[in-house]
Amino acid sequence: MVKAVVGEETQLKLAEDRLSQSRLPAQVGLVIGKLSSSLDRGFVFDLVPTPPNDAGEAACSLVENVRDDKKKASKGKSQADSSSLVIDNDWVAEHARQVSRMLLGGMKVVGIYIWVNDSSFKNSTIVLCQTVKGVAEAAPLSETDWDERLLIHICYSPRRWTCRNCIVTSNITSSSLRPCDFKMGRVLNSLQTFRCMYNFDLRFPICLESSSNVRTLANILRYGISMHAKELKGARAMIDGNLVVEDEPSTSDGLHEVELLLPFMKDTFAEACSQKEIVGVIIFSGSVCSFAYLNSKEPISQALADIKGDIITSLQSRLDIICDETFEDMGPTVDGGSDASDEIATGKSVPQLALHLLREQCSLSFPRRVFVPWLMGTFICDYLQASETLEVLKDHIVELMSMEAPTDATTILEPEIEAPTVATKSFWDVANLCPAASSSDNPPLKKGDIDATRKESERKSIKSVDFSIVTAAFFLILSILVGMALLVFRAS
Repeated sequence: MVKAVVGEETQLKLAEDRLSQSRLPAQVGLVIGKLSSSLDRGFVFDLVPTPPNDAGEAACSLVENVRDDKKKASKGKSQADSSSLVIDNDWVAEHARQVSRMLLGGMKVVGIYIWVNDSSFKNSTIVLCQTVKGVAEAAPLSETDWDERLLIHICYSPRRWTCRNCIVTSNITSSSLRPCDFKMGRVLNSLQTFRCMYNFDLRFPICLESSSNVRTLANILRYGISMHAKELKGARAMIDGNLVVEDEPSTSDGLHEVELLLPFMKDTFAEACSQKEIVGVIIFSGSVCSFAYLNSKEPISQALADIKGDIITSLQSRLDIICDETFEDMGPTVDGGSDASDEIATGKSVPQLALHLLREQCSLSFPRRVFVPWLMGTFICDYLQASETLEVLKDHIVELMSMEAPTDATTILEPEIEAPTVATKSFWDVANLCPAASSSDNPPLKKGDIDATRKESERKSIKSVDFSIVTAAFFLILSILVGMALLVFRAS
């Protein structure tokens, strides 16, 4: 349970000045920070306003509540006192989903903020709780997601900051809001930076449709990444060349290099299918550069958990980006037939291919991860396709993060020289059981081909057994005849 929240004073004061100068009656946005379970505290790094939607409309606005004139006159309330918030929850949630892709380990979308007067805030608690819930669903904190988010209210009449802890449940109500202590201080200066270059080479089986519900490339990859996340949790780590053996706080400043030591484990995903049911293999390989930021009071184990989580989140985000672009450009569904070759060549619709029907090998490059300077030595990230330039990156961060684009391109880090790639191959080619399978003239075996091969082998085996029996019978009869001939000869 988060009992106290500390906000970065420099950034929050800048946000307050920006809001007061805008003279907007209301504004909603995202709270970027970290919730620490070990410290029972929350940390706020920055506030990011939600941009206007595609129609140019603001994400939130004030509307006048319709009330009976007699009640209105008896209470003597002003127009401002009777107004309430209208928020585009779906748009705010989409903003949270895209911003969460840009945050590194130890940085999350931990809630929302609202800039509005006190009376309108009190009239809109249920609306705000629903917005918080939408953000929590769009940008989960972890696999075992926290049920807590922050709701920061910046009131301009009178001017003050308040913070509430919102317990996210299926039936969220205004009673889900609980006050918590809030103060401003130095947060970003105390963060320690951890970096890891993680090399991976994963292989996921392509099973027959009858033996598995995982059919498309996207589904197989998504399931495989989740399985690898479980293996990655058990990885030991070396920090700055020293094996981490105790859960102790990190006291040294500067950049810490992390190396993950993955244990030897059985491939549980491959064991789910027998050899006869596997018709192909997906090879997913490459390198992921990961960063994590740790508060000086948190243990080293938290930094390692953030690094591991960031690696998996990065792989999932790249897959989501490819799938999003696929749905935008998608024409007829590819079924692996003769029309699939054009789709494979262009890369479109590849994530939706039914791989157990595909007769051709295909490959797909994932976006590269690049890092942009953010606040006080920290970074955020974005993903670039092979055809995209840094200009696309600059436009993206200006729109989503409401920040100025970097003027010096040398400050943008591009440690991933080559993007991670996905390639599909027939099982027999990978296992090297059929050398001819590597030729483009020999497509991967399908279920019918396997069955036909097995039947032919059985037929040949039966013929071989029949021939052996006939041969043995012939020599037996010949031996009997020869023996009888010898007896007759001796008797005569």
